Formats: sequence, structure tokens, C-alpha cells
Amino acid sequence: MTSYYPPISYIVPPSEDGWLLKTILQKRMDVSRKLLSRLKMTDLGITLNGERVYISVKVSTGDLVQIRMEEETSEDILPQPIPFEILYEDGHLLVVSKAAGMIVHPTHGHYTETLANGVVHYWAEKGERVRFRPVHRLDQETSGVLVIAKNPYSHQHISEQMIAGTVDKRYTAFVHGVPALPSGDIDGPIDRDPLEPHRRIVTPDGYPSLTRYEVKEVYGSAASRVELKLESGRTHQIRVHMGSVGCPLIGDGMYRHPLYGQAAGSRAEASAPGEERRAGEPAVIAGGEEQQVQELAVTADGAAQQVQELAVTADGAALPPGDAARLAQIAELDASIPRQALHAVRLAFRHPVTHAELVFEAPLPPDMALLQEKLRQSAR
Repeated sequence: MTSYYPPISYIVPPSEDGWLLKTILQKRMDVSRKLLSRLKMTDLGITLNGERVYISVKVSTGDLVQIRMEEETSEDILPQPIPFEILYEDGHLLVVSKAAGMIVHPTHGHYTETLANGVVHYWAEKGERVRFRPVHRLDQETSGVLVIAKNPYSHQHISEQMIAGTVDKRYTAFVHGVPALPSGDIDGPIDRDPLEPHRRIVTPDGYPSLTRYEVKEVYGSAASRVELKLESGRTHQIRVHMGSVGCPLIGDGMYRHPLYGQAAGSRAEASAPGEERRAGEPAVIAGGEEQQVQELAVTADGAAQQVQELAVTADGAALPPGDAARLAQIAELDASIPRQALHAVRLAFRHPVTHAELVFEAPLPPDMALLQEKLRQSAR
């Protein structure tokens, strides 16, 4: 026997007397063509006053129109008792505060220990048959508010709001340096880096991308806290855009401050083939820069030591004193947090069924709160 989620209902007002049922479904209940096709194929998918009818019939004032979706499960996701923080839940939505380090959905090489595994287990324990449908994603190391739809109708409606730009997504980030203006827009097309496809870059041929920012707190010239609002949803958008204006995120191991590359390049140039290096000093040659840079900023003490070694090359050449000092400061900050300092602090949208305005907020997680305190103390 087919099991359904609770019905979504609509009562026909006098102004719509005589309309086609199809028009009510598409124009008033906002059922997409794809979902409408699925509903037509199920016994109780579409009913008028409790009766299954063709969508070509006309409705009358006071008629009860209902749609019902078949229950589904994520059979390809292994249920695991993984804890996660719930901000809100009803029959249509689950809103959570995702922890840093947690992958949202199983991917190649990461089939377990994801948010999806935990959510599927949670629903199974409650006796609910629900498929895991995240409406959007957060990077593995980004924490904060995430919404998950519990049926196709909810997923469609919130997705459409995101496409229309009516969802308010705000992030808090701690960045190196201070943006040139206290607020502004970063309008830079984003696409894959042809040399490193897992990375993204700002490029004229990329997809339109817009990030609005506002500086909320400044810590001398070393760093600042910014609030960001996404007007588009490209992969790594905030990380790429902030890096493009010279303020990369603190702790970001993929989109690092350009001074790391300058220091590595300086050493590579000085350590040309045939030249002697100091005892124990690692060689950095073309193609080895990324490996050397990744070794930086493992711990606060280790970061400072490695930066000093990187800044001074084998023949005594060095970065300019100001840049060397700045690089040491950057590395120390990067070592203060084990991931990019980015948190999805706020998400606001319209409920897909009740149409009520929903606002969800998640306070800074402990690692970012500690970083904020460190920055405040260093700026005194």
C-alpha cells in the first residue's frame, strides 16, 4: 500500500470559481511541471474534495484541493548515530547548524560520517520515511545554518526562492587585512581554475557572481571581521571573492594569502639547481611550491619558525622586512584556527507551505569565538 506525506491543501476562493484545477495547481499552489507529472501518476496525488479527478476539471468556490507526495527514503545513505544541532523542524523542513569539518552529503571517498548519515539515522529513529534533500550546501569546513527539505514540494519552493534571490543568506568571516571600503559589492565572475580544477578563480569568462560585504570590526591592520551576503551561490564564492580583494579568509588552506607564494617563489629562485642549501633546509623548486606552502602554519610556533626559514633564502636573499614580518603575522593567525574562518550566521526565507517568514541564526562556534577574542586582544 502506498504511503503518503500529510497533504498540502488549498481552498478555492470566490474569485477563482470556475478555474481549471490545473491552473489552481500551477498558479496558486505553485506546483512545478515536474512535480505535477509525478502527482498525476499516484492514486491520491491530486484530489478535489477527496476524490481523484483529472486536472482539466473546473473548480468551484469552497472546493478543497489537495496534493499528496509518496513517502521516500534515502536507501543509498547509511544511517549513523552522528550528533548534529537542530534549529527547527516540522513536517516540511529541517533546519540545522552544521559543524565545521562535517561534509553535507556522501561523495566519492566520503560515504560515511556525513550530515546526511546522521540525519537519515535521526529520521529512522523517529519512524519517519524521508529522503535527504539539502536545498543548498556548505563547504566541509564552513559551519552554520543549513536547510533540508523533507519532500519534493518544499525543495522546489525554497530552491526557487534562492534562484529568485529572495533568500537572505548571511555569513560571518574573519579575514586578513581590512577591505579598502567599509562596505561594498564584489562583482567578479567565477569559474574553475584551468590549472587546478578543484579551485575556483575570478575570470572574465566565469559565471556571474556577486557578494555584498560590510566590515563589522577591525583589528588594527592585521585582520577584520566582515559580514557577507550572497546574491549568487557559486562554489567557494566568499573565499574566492575575499581573496580577490586582498583579504583572504584566516585559516583557509586552499585560498591562501599571496605572500606565501611570494616567499616560496623567492626561495625557489635562490635555490636554483647547483646551489648549496643550508643543512636541513628543504628545496623548493618549480612544482614544489604548493607542497612547501601546505607545510606552513601547522601550529602557531611552528608557523613562525617555518615562515622565517621560508623568508630567508639560501644565499641570504630575503623578502622585504615589512613583508617578512607581515607573513609571520599571517601564518600565526592561520595557525589559530584549523579551518577557514567562515560561518553561515543567518538564513531567512518564506515557508513553502504556510508562507510565513522564517529567520534562523547560529552564534559563532567556539573556534571562531576564540579567534575573535585573540584578534581583539592583539589589537589592544
